[in-house]
Amino acid sequence: MMKTDPAIDAVRAVRHQISELVGHDPQKLVDYYRKRQEQYRDRLVSREADEVKQEDGDAA
Repeated sequence: MMKTDPAIDAVRAVRHQISELVGHDPQKLVDYYRKRQEQYRDRLVSREADEVKQEDGDAA
């Protein structure tokens, strides 16, 4: 029997709700996430920014 993880269950529930919002349409789901990505662009961290930090010695 597989253990359940409340945090994973919560993430899955939210993902299902988001999918329901777009009628479980894969293209609309991708569009939804792209819009959120653009909306919260200032919160995203790029791989390039992380590499620059490591080169500068800022990484732990």
